[in-house]
Parts: sequence; structure tokens; C-alpha cells
Amino acid sequence: MFSPTTKAVIQSARPPFLLLTPSCIALGAACANYSGANVAAFDLVVALIGGIAAHVSVNTFNEYFDYVSGLDAQTQRTPFSGGSGSLIATPSALQYVLTCAWASLALAFAVGTYFLITAGPAIVPLGLVGAAIIYAYTGWINKNPWACLLAPGLGFGPLMVVGTQAALTGQITPLCVWVSLVPMFLVSNLLLVNQLPDIEPDQQVGRRHLAISHGIPAAINAYLVLLLGALVTIMTALVTGMLPLLSGLSVIPIGLGFLVYSRLSGFLDNDGNLPLQAMAINVVVAVATPFLLAITLLV
Repeated sequence: MFSPTTKAVIQSARPPFLLLTPSCIALGAACANYSGANVAAFDLVVALIGGIAAHVSVNTFNEYFDYVSGLDAQTQRTPFSGGSGSLIATPSALQYVLTCAWASLALAFAVGTYFLITAGPAIVPLGLVGAAIIYAYTGWINKNPWACLLAPGLGFGPLMVVGTQAALTGQITPLCVWVSLVPMFLVSNLLLVNQLPDIEPDQQVGRRHLAISHGIPAAINAYLVLLLGALVTIMTALVTGMLPLLSGLSVIPIGLGFLVYSRLSGFLDNDGNLPLQAMAINVVVAVATPFLLAITLLV
């Protein structure tokens, strides 16, 4: 159906992982609606296109740099870590993947320009920081353990969620800033867990994420702290009345995160093999929590 090159480019975009973007966009749109703004369907679709373009750019830049660095040839791939392997199978697609990365980033910039015109300048600083993270993550950010831990969450939390509200309404509300911390914590946890199976090859190419620089136990403890951060964020908003009581349902998927934590605690006793079930549940936690929170705000 597709040529090998086209297939490699599509795989490098990591389509299954793109589900995270609609979840975060939905939360930002729900915050806009909850604040009383009238959200235009067209603008919401454009915001979704921009968010997906930014996410595709992140993934394809990552695939390109991981292949060039030699990391792709060393990792043991899982459905959640180690890259897609598309460039290992089709090296001739390398420049096409890089072109896709730049084209996706350009599309995200075009969407940002549209909202600059229609909604005002509130989105500008968020967009610029997001673009910097997209390009710098693989080459520079992942060499600093704390920046590597927090950058993904910052991108999908405050930048994407708050950026969506700013794009749709031209304004940023305290509620949106506060609830954006939930995907910030959970997405950082998503990347943290997916890094654990690749510690040795990551170290060989110069990466210094938390598990490399501080050890696996420290990374597992960080997972628990971030998970509790997401839980406390929601509970605080419920107690103070920032969120309706119905939004308490969004803690249900967070509860699954404690199951992931229990599996992580046994990681050291499992010959270094992290159960795929734990990684899959962790994806559900990161995607379902902001989406459920968005639904409760809309209801």
C-alpha cells in the first residue's frame, strides 16, 4: 500500500503515541469552555492540527537523531521504547524523516501564527518555548537529567494545555494553569518509564537521564513523587472548589499509576526486564487522566 520510504516516515511519526495530543488539547479546550468562552469548532480543529504537528515533529526529530547517533542500532525495541526501528529497516528514508520533522514544525508555526492573528499574543511565549524543546530535546536536553525529566511534561502540560486555551480564547485562567500540572507530571512519568529499558545504550551515546545519572531507585522514587503530584493537584482543586466534584473521577486512572509503581519497584529483581504490562498501563494513565478530566469539565 505504501512505499518503504513512506512507511518509514509514517512509522517514525509514532502514530499510536499521538493519542496523547488530543487528550491534552481536549483539556485545554474544556478549560476554555468551563471559563464561559464560546469555543469555535473550526479553531478547535486547527488547534488539534497544530498540536499533532508539533508532536509529529518531536517524534521524527527524535527518530532522526537517534539513528544518526547510532542509538537505534543498539536498543532492544518494545512497543513503548527503543524507537520505531523504521530507519534501521529503511536507511534511505533518513532525509525524508528529517524533512517531515521540519515540515511538521513549520505547520505548527503556521497554526501558531493563525492564532496570533485571531486570539492575540498570549500564545507567543508558549509557542517559542515549545519549539525550542522540540528541537533541543534529543540533542541537548537529554544530557541533563532534570531537564530531560521535566521537559516532556512541560511540553504536553502547561505549554499544550494552556496554549490551547490561549489560542481559543486569547486568555489564560488560573484553573487551566493549575490543571495543566496533571499532564505535566504524568507525561514526565511516561517518558521516565520508557527510558528504563534503554539505560545502557542511552549511556553509550551520551544521554544522561535520571536513571543513568542517579540510578534506577532514584528514578523509581521520582515516578512516585510525580504521580503523587498529579493526585495532589486534582485533590487540591476539588477541595478549593476550582474543579467540580465530578472531576474527582479523574483520579481513577491515576490509581492505576500505583500499580505501575509496584511493578517498577520489582524492576531491579527482574533481570532488568520491565514488564510490558506496566509500560502499557502507564500509557493509559498519561492519556486517560487529562481526557477524563476534560470530559468532567465539559459535563
